[in-house]
Amino acid sequence: MRLASSCALSLLAFLIPGVGAAQAQQAQQGAVQEKRESGPPQRIPRQKALTTGALDGVVREAVNAGEQRPVGGAAISLRNLDSAQGFHSSASAEGIFRLFPLPPGRYELRVESEGYAAFVLAEIALGANEVVTLEISLVPIASAATRSRLPRLPELGPPVPGGAPARPGTHRELRHRLDADPSYVENPPPESLPPAADVYNVMADRWNIPVPEYRRYAQKGEYVYVHSHWYDPFNRNKWKGDYPIWPSLLGQQTFLNVTASAETILDGRRVPSPSNVSAALAGSENFFGKGEQAFFDETVRVSFDLFRGDTSFKPVDWRVRITPELSVNDLKVRELGIVGPDVREGTNRFAYHAGLQEAFAEVKLHDLSSNYDFVSVRAGIQQFNGDFRGFLFVDEQPGVRVFGNLKSDRVEYNVAYFHFLEKDTNSGLNGFDRRHQQVVLGNIYLQDFFFPGYTAEFVAAWNKDDASVHYDDNGFLVRPAPIGSVQPHGIRAGYFGWLGSGHIRRINLTHAFYQAVGADSLSPIAGRRVTVNAQMAAAEFSVDRDWTRYRVSLLYSSGDANPRDSRARGFDAILDLPSFGGGIFSFWNREGIRLTGSGVLLTAPGSLLPSLRSSKEEGQANFVNPGIFLVNAGADFDITPKLRGFANANFLRFERTEPLELLLFQSPIRHTIGVDYGIGVEYRPPLTENMVLTGGASALTPGQGFRDIYTGKTLFSLFGAAKFTF
Repeated sequence: MRLASSCALSLLAFLIPGVGAAQAQQAQQGAVQEKRESGPPQRIPRQKALTTGALDGVVREAVNAGEQRPVGGAAISLRNLDSAQGFHSSASAEGIFRLFPLPPGRYELRVESEGYAAFVLAEIALGANEVVTLEISLVPIASAATRSRLPRLPELGPPVPGGAPARPGTHRELRHRLDADPSYVENPPPESLPPAADVYNVMADRWNIPVPEYRRYAQKGEYVYVHSHWYDPFNRNKWKGDYPIWPSLLGQQTFLNVTASAETILDGRRVPSPSNVSAALAGSENFFGKGEQAFFDETVRVSFDLFRGDTSFKPVDWRVRITPELSVNDLKVRELGIVGPDVREGTNRFAYHAGLQEAFAEVKLHDLSSNYDFVSVRAGIQQFNGDFRGFLFVDEQPGVRVFGNLKSDRVEYNVAYFHFLEKDTNSGLNGFDRRHQQVVLGNIYLQDFFFPGYTAEFVAAWNKDDASVHYDDNGFLVRPAPIGSVQPHGIRAGYFGWLGSGHIRRINLTHAFYQAVGADSLSPIAGRRVTVNAQMAAAEFSVDRDWTRYRVSLLYSSGDANPRDSRARGFDAILDLPSFGGGIFSFWNREGIRLTGSGVLLTAPGSLLPSLRSSKEEGQANFVNPGIFLVNAGADFDITPKLRGFANANFLRFERTEPLELLLFQSPIRHTIGVDYGIGVEYRPPLTENMVLTGGASALTPGQGFRDIYTGKTLFSLFGAAKFTF
């Protein structure tokens, strides 16, 4: 029978040559494979000889003869019988485990899992360059033994063993070479890998990954699959710092962010204005004339920010920023002698000025921790705000600033020195002439100081303003102030402050306290050298309820009760710009009120302090002033995500009136200034800061003290502003 089968196969191979060739080739390959398996081990080319082994496998539960399920989380313990070294692992959810690398030797294996009898393999040999694969089946313990029991009382003695002992599990063992297993090969030979072009596409950098041509929805909207354009600031744009600006020359981490803004402001107001000797209108026999004024200002600002580093989280390695600004403004009034001291200049003033508001270089000196704590230095014309609300110093001046943070950004610090530039009178922009004034300031911010969410700030500053003579761009004398003893004088004033901002539970809190000390070599009001001892305190409390924030504010600045003695007790800041008590929606804060019959201001634009300065930007600090007490109540309304509303009312009162009585040769002057109230709106059509429309109306109803100085006419201000930013 066997002979007949052999003859039949030979005849079939002879009749069908292809089949015979295939059988011959298969027999040859089988012989080669048998030779390789029986011969000495062979290594893959360029692969180092392996001196370790591996143990892997799967742990299952034998449910019945034809079904098994994995035992996840089983503890795998392997102990070397020669060195007693232990290796441990656990099975995955699918019951798979792996121990690698292992030195060759004899091992004891133990597999344990809750609810199953322990599996012990007393001895298993593992050679070098060998993988031992085990298929282990665990046997469940009887359900009665695994059921939870109450603690056994000690007097009952040890429990009586019951039931048959747990049967050990079973296993199957397979062995193969380690260097032939792709799961363990660390350095596969190049010829075994597919070409790189078949796996991924080589890109020059990660910035130029193309956006696929795909749109999921037919309607228009903001989606991921949008191509960038140089004029589109909302999507990826090289000019907005989304791509490296010049990779071939500056590398892959140097970016340029160009920001351009145009702001238009239109302000109509009524403020006290004298008719002067040469009146513009016939029949102006009264001391106070027509106080209506209209002011228009167009400002264009462009900032070029070149920096190296990441675009978020990590502080930049270095930065260079240049920001020029152009202002064109026009003022129309109804009385002479307001736009300039020469009445021949009329009632209209048109002016323009270009200033350099920022021009600095910044370098990171050192990384202090792995949490992006750092210390950097910045030199040049730069913007600086000394505190949370701008009570002390807010300006853009040339200087040197060292800043950084500590303790994962929970501590921030600044140490800065500024040497001032002269200001343009009508725009407030920087000029190009040096001023003899220097400021040194240091502050530190401590987050979660008393309560989580509350940040404390401590400030120390020194103002050195030397004696000088200066006329503003309109021809008015501003240094020294044209009152009292008109002689150049120097000021040395130090400030120490404690401020805070944050929330305590549901109460939002902002507070500030400043102590001013120093000396004025010749106070124009006192007519002598005075020492400074003045205080300022402010606090704001607010509560958020749905879409409304209700707030109450208090502000106090000390006044001078004896303007002729050698003590100056009226508080004055270096260069304040407070966002407090209604901010730009407050008449007292927004508009400047000139003290008629003198060359000084009762209050300067953008200030709450009645400091009697000739000019906030170009004049000198004056510590012989009446001081103020302010009480504010207001609310902020988030009407829609795009529209916000503001409403506030201030009660204003002079702290002391003796300096005013001395200057105006008028007594008595009562303390009540009046009630200041205003409303405002802010609208952002695209729900971003790229387009912001702001408008407001405010008024001041004079009190008894204000009527003693001026008239009982209600003063008002109407303004609108539109700001567009790219």
